[in-house]
Amino acid sequence: MGPESHQVFNQTPPLVGYDAFTADHCLVESITRMGPENAAPELAELGRLAGSAEAQRWGVEANANPPVLRTHDRYGHRLDEVEFHPSWHRLMEVSVGRGLHAYTEGGHLVRAAGFYLWSQVEAGHGCPISMTYAAVPALRTDPPMAASWEPLLTARDYRPGLDRPAVAKGAALVGMGMTEKQGGSDVRTNTTRAEPAGDGSYLLTGHKWFCSAPMCDAFLVLAQAPDGLSCFLLPRVLPDGNRNVFRIQRLKDKLGNRSNASAEVEFDGTYAVPVGPEGRGIQTIIEMVATTRLDCVLGSAALMRQAVAQAIHHCRHRHAFGAALVDQPLMRNVLADLALESEAATALAMRLAAAVDHGEHDLLRLAVAVAKYWVCKRTPGQVGEALECLGGNGYVEESGMPRLYREAPLNSIWEGAGNVNALDVVRALRRQPAALDAYLGEVGAASGADRYLDHAVKDLLQSLADLDAVEAGARRLVERITMVLQASLLVRFAPPEVADAFCASRLGQDWGYAYGTLPRRLDHLALMDRAFPADAVPG
Repeated sequence: MGPESHQVFNQTPPLVGYDAFTADHCLVESITRMGPENAAPELAELGRLAGSAEAQRWGVEANANPPVLRTHDRYGHRLDEVEFHPSWHRLMEVSVGRGLHAYTEGGHLVRAAGFYLWSQVEAGHGCPISMTYAAVPALRTDPPMAASWEPLLTARDYRPGLDRPAVAKGAALVGMGMTEKQGGSDVRTNTTRAEPAGDGSYLLTGHKWFCSAPMCDAFLVLAQAPDGLSCFLLPRVLPDGNRNVFRIQRLKDKLGNRSNASAEVEFDGTYAVPVGPEGRGIQTIIEMVATTRLDCVLGSAALMRQAVAQAIHHCRHRHAFGAALVDQPLMRNVLADLALESEAATALAMRLAAAVDHGEHDLLRLAVAVAKYWVCKRTPGQVGEALECLGGNGYVEESGMPRLYREAPLNSIWEGAGNVNALDVVRALRRQPAALDAYLGEVGAASGADRYLDHAVKDLLQSLADLDAVEAGARRLVERITMVLQASLLVRFAPPEVADAFCASRLGQDWGYAYGTLPRRLDHLALMDRAFPADAVPG
């Protein structure tokens, strides 16, 4: 034994060896209530893998060893390849092997739960998984194209590399390239040109400022065709086995999401085939955007969930001022508040995934946009507060909390930043009354169950009375729409202590501006224990 000064005590053990599925009561209840009977065992198996030391090592290594761009080989030939650490490939193998990338009828809720669980290991690899999943609705606007590509995009074989065409591999992953230097979210200003080649294909010339997951087998891109902005499918390997012109200029050096590659690419006579008619590019690719927005909600809810689990686990083992942190009343208030935010996000995300299974398109038109805005916007603050629960240890890279914190802002930016989504909500309210009717029907199912909720619905209806004057206050309106929807779900399906706490704090007046300001009368311990039970970690 070394000197007494080198003894290690009062340090929290790593959060490993637990089942991330069964420890999440909200998730289990959502699957039990809305999912198929046989879903739980498979998700529990994935949950155990997600909570294992091995999988968590994969996440750490994939993040610590970012992808590397290889533009040329040793002889000067263009390669335009991206190399990944082996742990990235392990993460991808699990995702693809379990169908988290696959758009399958009737399986969206179970897939969402799996995506949410596995994203807690390392969120960066979810980008190509999400885009491949979301590409199918866009391709279905062109039935012959969907018939050719959908079997490849739903195959449960992870086959990286550009050694042959996707059809020869029998499986494919899809990326996306929409934004350009000059336009950002305003894709109508894109300058990439698409010239008909005379055989039904087109030749693209231009650039993309953000091309997500450039290692994929194919990409959905926007370009200006003779009849207007159009959507195209661009393969990396041509049908004859030669490489398509896809010049990767550089990889982005990003705040977070470092395990994933995002690139600037240029096209120069690049082969592509149209998806849908010319001039309908926005209408085609919006199907992909809507689906990836739901994954943004799922990914943000996953970050919240992992952050609160880490915070509660730490506070159960760490002692200060003569007691465990978890027994300190103020810390318990903070943990309960963080848990409440996480549960509301998870409940909403799972309800939206179930709505996809049920074909509730009117509800999804409004609810996905409001959830994308609010859940993703809440994530950085929630993760930051959870990090603070670990004190200085949470600021150290080895804790894993900095990785969660760097990832937290991404989903609020991807697929339209806050203002884009808020204005999309306003457009839906103005142009699609059926979307509002579906939302009010969902919220109305909880009518009379909570006085704070009933009052909030009344106020919301008054705010919706004059949509012509709402644009400058769109963020405030979207906040209220989302919290009312979350409250209605918790009132109907969560235990009373959860619903009461959410409605009293988020919809009532008894809540502060920071986490840890829940009313004292609430059962903070029950909220915390529900979020992450004390026996969730064996031993």
